[in-house]
Amino acid sequence: MNSFFERKFVIQGIFIAIALVIVARLFYLQIIDDSYLLSANNNVLRKVTVYPARGIILDRNGKVIVQNEPVYDLLVTPREVKDIDTALLCQLINIDMDGFKSRMAKARAHSPYRASQFEKLISSETYARLQEHLHKFRGFYVQNRTVRSYPDSIAAQFLGYIQEVNDRDIERSNGFYKPGDYIGASGVERSYEELLRGNRGVKNLMVDALNRPKGVFMEGKYDTLAVTGDGLVSSLDIDLQILAEQLMKNKLGSVVAIEPSTGEILTFVSSPSYDPNLMVGKDRGNNYMDMLNDQNKPMFIRPIQASYPPGSVFKVVAALTAQQAGLIDQHTIFNCPGGYRYGRNAIMRCTHVDGPTNLVKSIQMSCNTYYGYVYAKMIDSRGLPGPKAYDLWREGLLKFGLGQRLGIDLPGEKGGFVPESSFYTKGYGNEKWRSSYNISLSIGQGELGITPLQMANVMAIVANRGFYYRPHLIKGIGEKKIVKKEFTEKISAGVDAKYYEPVVEGMSRAVNMGGTAASVRIPGIEMCGKTGTVQNPHGQNHAVFFAFAPRENPKIAIAVFVENAGYGGTWAGPIASMLVEKYLNDTITLPKYIQDRIYNANLLPKVEKKVSAIKKNPTIIKKDTIKRQKQIAQTVEKQGLLVHHSQVRRTHE
Repeated sequence: MNSFFERKFVIQGIFIAIALVIVARLFYLQIIDDSYLLSANNNVLRKVTVYPARGIILDRNGKVIVQNEPVYDLLVTPREVKDIDTALLCQLINIDMDGFKSRMAKARAHSPYRASQFEKLISSETYARLQEHLHKFRGFYVQNRTVRSYPDSIAAQFLGYIQEVNDRDIERSNGFYKPGDYIGASGVERSYEELLRGNRGVKNLMVDALNRPKGVFMEGKYDTLAVTGDGLVSSLDIDLQILAEQLMKNKLGSVVAIEPSTGEILTFVSSPSYDPNLMVGKDRGNNYMDMLNDQNKPMFIRPIQASYPPGSVFKVVAALTAQQAGLIDQHTIFNCPGGYRYGRNAIMRCTHVDGPTNLVKSIQMSCNTYYGYVYAKMIDSRGLPGPKAYDLWREGLLKFGLGQRLGIDLPGEKGGFVPESSFYTKGYGNEKWRSSYNISLSIGQGELGITPLQMANVMAIVANRGFYYRPHLIKGIGEKKIVKKEFTEKISAGVDAKYYEPVVEGMSRAVNMGGTAASVRIPGIEMCGKTGTVQNPHGQNHAVFFAFAPRENPKIAIAVFVENAGYGGTWAGPIASMLVEKYLNDTITLPKYIQDRIYNANLLPKVEKKVSAIKKNPTIIKKDTIKRQKQIAQTVEKQGLLVHHSQVRRTHE
């Protein structure tokens, strides 16, 4: 009897154990493991992500700068791929068998049960061929999306480009982005990414065992619509932008034009540029590397990232801040014998002898001597130690937006460089230095560095007689053309309006009455301008021209900077003159031979192939270089910046 009961309990235990195993397995399959559910759903229901079109970008007159065009991604669910003609698939999408295998391996690594990208950015032509045979490739289906298209192939650095998100982008978005999504990587595409990108939708499709769509699930009851991104109206004038890029072809430099009354940027050229369409499609990676390795750096955004000594445009700021400080007025006269003497035997030369010179004439003739005296008054004649007086002088420059970012709606803006007094105190060794120590600052040379955007903004300030609006590239967002609040703020430059008239008069005479910019005068337009030729210790001087027009009720302020070109009046001046006349009158009357010279000039640096001496004897060269670097560092530490300043003696106009 006992034996019977023992066998009974053993048998019951076995059945109970088997039942528990079965229940546990069912629980795992139905609750924990979703692979079978996914496989079942995918055989009946396909969830297709609907990617929104990015917002288009228009110019200020409503012309399209950036639009969208359709492309297609081929997706694959590896678990469902069975008995397909791989050779035919490879032929249809232009890949080889090794490419097929590597793509499948990557898809399996992602997930055997979930769809992932097999081939992205398939063109409309390729998709048309593939669509006829798609039902033969079980486990494969196509997803629509759009990519950027640039009809006029202009303004690459302003517009920027988009790229596929990386892990960091996904993490920072708190899950908004998913692998395979695209994001603005530079330019306004990046600045306005959250507005341009829109919101994804989902469409539920029913499919049969052969992966063929059989209609919308539940009449779309559970679908969500994609929301197109907001459109942007840029401040650019597309016709002016095209002309500016043509004029700057085969040149290094920048053109920035601003509407003074609003701060809207009319033209934004960084040269050399590139065709933004190169950053779209399958060859994007190769094109990107080619441009990244280009010695002329086409992806470097010169208007906001390059910093140069301002040269003669700085005399305009010096004249205004000195008047505001009460140290000079429009009647103040300094004699110019051909140079400004300072220290014991040093001289900062002019290119001509101006004789007795007042403020208006100093701007008209761009007199270095005059501004040597002005700077000496600012630093030496205020009853303060040199560093204290310098700090007051620097404070005036900062109000003009120099030495700091202006806040343009582009990523990567640099602030330029206006040294603090401690910079010179450290170099000199004590605080007893005076104006003679850094006199090159008086004419916009030395350590000063400002961006072309800041140069154009200085002209906007002068055009407005004392204020500016933060320069910006987008003037309206969405259907309501919303303007960001920070771009409507009126910012004072800290100089009273009455002090601008003699400066404006001098700039007008420089162009219209035989001054340094007389060759670029525009018939019927009183343009106020200033030429500059900025010293460049690394090669040919830089050509610069700054202007606004017309004198009353100005419509455009412009800065043109051409690297390694020579004289400002020869190269930068004609470019600015043509752009100003085109914008105001829709004509160009500059003599044709000058136009042809500008259009056809190639001022790009020549590519020189040099054999490095280090390759011949790397050990000796390396030791010698280190030794010389230490010697130079010791010399500079002892003498401060005297060697540097002794070399900066003159600037040509």
